[in-house]
Amino acid sequence: MNTLLPAFDDPTDKLALRFPDGELTYAELAAVASDLATRLAGHGRVAVWATSTLGAAVGITAGLLAGVPVVPVNPKVGERELAHVVSDSAPELIMAVPDVTLPEALAGLPRVDVVTDPAGVTPAELPAEPGPEAPALVVYTSGTTGPPKGAVLSRGAIAANLDGLAEAWAWTGDDVLTHALPIFHVHGLVLGTVGPLRRGGSLHHLGAIDGKALAAAVDGGATLVFGVPTHYHRLAADLEADAALAASVGRARLLVSGSAALTAVDHSRIEKATGLGVRERYGLTETLIVTAARADEPAEVGAVGRPVPGTEVRLAPLPDAEGDDEGLGSVEVRGPSLFSGYLNLPEASVASQTADGWFATGDIARWTPSGALAIVGRKATDLIKSGGYKIGAGEIENALLEHPDVAETAVIGVPDDDLGERIVAFVVPVGDAPEPKVLIDHVASLIAPHKRPREIRYVESLPRNAMGKVQKKLLP
Repeated sequence: MNTLLPAFDDPTDKLALRFPDGELTYAELAAVASDLATRLAGHGRVAVWATSTLGAAVGITAGLLAGVPVVPVNPKVGERELAHVVSDSAPELIMAVPDVTLPEALAGLPRVDVVTDPAGVTPAELPAEPGPEAPALVVYTSGTTGPPKGAVLSRGAIAANLDGLAEAWAWTGDDVLTHALPIFHVHGLVLGTVGPLRRGGSLHHLGAIDGKALAAAVDGGATLVFGVPTHYHRLAADLEADAALAASVGRARLLVSGSAALTAVDHSRIEKATGLGVRERYGLTETLIVTAARADEPAEVGAVGRPVPGTEVRLAPLPDAEGDDEGLGSVEVRGPSLFSGYLNLPEASVASQTADGWFATGDIARWTPSGALAIVGRKATDLIKSGGYKIGAGEIENALLEHPDVAETAVIGVPDDDLGERIVAFVVPVGDAPEPKVLIDHVASLIAPHKRPREIRYVESLPRNAMGKVQKKLLP
């Protein structure tokens, strides 16, 4: 029995994968993926050019069936980062869809074009499955503090996390998941691709997100929707403009957002349009999903749910804990879903753990009265020490986003001789920028006055990474 992907033990004619460029049933996917798996078996690590295509998903599936660690490569990666990923992970071959031109950095690797046409292909006998501790994926982090690090995710960690999420979201083989997430990172890869295959359900990948495409997917049977806040922000506008689209999306069973915080405004817009509250979840590449809002509990704006079954979460005291911390603590995690370590970086792997064996996420949070976790932000950029207080940037950002003239915002602390750090808000205005005092007073009226920005800086856009997360260290 395949313990990671049990549906492949007896594959059926049920739809497994649908991408804009094609679709495969479980029986068809088993045939093409097992045929490819026989060519991958025995290799150390293999890479896949992780475009949002059926071929890339087949390549990933084949690697998992072969028991070979797969390195998903972001097709939009820059030359320097790509060279680092290839050098660090040392894959023995690269899988790609036919006809795509690969960068020069991959020219030295043997190339395997992934066949997705099942005609004439018969299932091959799969290699013996490795144990749960065997690496399944090497996923590179965003590299905000240096070169990206390869997080090694075991087969057991992936299985445990997906099973915990299945319990939280009542996720079964009857569900059809739809999304438009990239499949080179854990959100679109582990949750969004391996997840439905482990459940024996179906994935309908949209390629790109918009209200019309999502409504059509739900009308076609999709029950689960995964997205990031940027997706939901754009969807809100589409659904507000077309009641029929909103009604269709509202027939989904569950909307889930992750990878960054969904604003209170967009929560309200989506729920008003569709009647569905968006559930949020929280996790890192190294931890997979740590907490998730449950399907059987109301959505809680500003919170990311309770710990996923099997995962433990604690809030450790912040350093220099003088002043009003308002229940803030450093998020630490342990459980079966943790990564095995950073590839080729034993010292960094050890440094990521506390003395008693918990993984230190680098995030700060508080528990809500309901027992859910509310993320305030990263220690390095989102914990502002101003006037003797420790202040979470996220709370200020949410307050600013409730103003109709604010489209996007990012809040940081900058050195200040008097306050220690001065709260500065970078704001993308909706139209004409209001007087800064208007926004400052708006924040002071909603939350404690000491949390108000002392300065508003208007910008045309905020710097973001490929997953839509704002990169505060790149702010001017």
